[in-house]
Amino acid sequence: MTTALITHLACLEHVMPSNHPESPERLRAVLAALEAPEFSSLLRVQAPEASMEQLALAHPAGFAAALLAKLPQKGFAFIDGDTPISPGSGGAALLAAGAVVQAVDMVMRGDIRNAFCAVRPPGHHAESNRAMGFCLFNNVAVGALWARREWNCARIAVIDFDVHHGNGTQEIFQRDPGLFYASTHQAPFYPGTGAAHEKGIAGNVVNVSLQAGAGSEAFRAAMSGHVLPALESFGPDFILISAGFDAHMQDPLANLWLEEADYGWVTREIMRVADAHCAGRVVSVLEGGYDLHALASSVQAHVSALMAA
Repeated sequence: MTTALITHLACLEHVMPSNHPESPERLRAVLAALEAPEFSSLLRVQAPEASMEQLALAHPAGFAAALLAKLPQKGFAFIDGDTPISPGSGGAALLAAGAVVQAVDMVMRGDIRNAFCAVRPPGHHAESNRAMGFCLFNNVAVGALWARREWNCARIAVIDFDVHHGNGTQEIFQRDPGLFYASTHQAPFYPGTGAAHEKGIAGNVVNVSLQAGAGSEAFRAAMSGHVLPALESFGPDFILISAGFDAHMQDPLANLWLEEADYGWVTREIMRVADAHCAGRVVSVLEGGYDLHALASSVQAHVSALMAA
């Protein structure tokens, strides 16, 4: 079976102010990188929009409609100081969540082995009732809860290696012992959550904070010593990845100093656990990454590892 690339060009219509790091150029860089010859075997799939019912798995009823009602007819509106929205933001956000739902369906049907969802806006900062931090809907949480409802996956894990802690995913997952969330992230740093003592209702949350300048060795030790053993112990039926590439040494927003090889390595390690516990069922979802060259090369390393699994 193959790896799917699930995306939609309308995700480019989530237009940002000219100085905003979460620009459409990020997705253009990713898609261009995945046009290289070595990615010719990717199954390319156009994302559908998520339904209000699907979004309501992770967000309260009415949340999505209320957020979409804030879309401006022109220019920008602001959810918070970091999170502008423009006329095309609603459609892009619906497609970003819908891509993950589609990926889950395709993996569970056996159409593909795994998938990478190249979408924006990102999602892991979006809490159940609050959009924030560049994020509107929590794409990975919607997909996880869809895997439970539609496919009866009882134990679902999200591994988050974005440089920022995924406070939204943790908030949605932490009170449910059938959901597992693990994050490596720079601290102290935005959004200020993700301390080691935040363990969830049943030890189902694992946070490993890394200091600025930590580098590859510390990142791999955090994964090997904490995140991966906890994931093994959890015994997932399905794994999703919040794949942020802003811990790269070239990224302008953070300072963890990772390299492309680290993203290939961690992807292979997650796939090793997936092979042992859930028949290799993995869906990866783009989160951060703001240096276009580093983002493109890191995504290539990540998707190459998915394809080789």
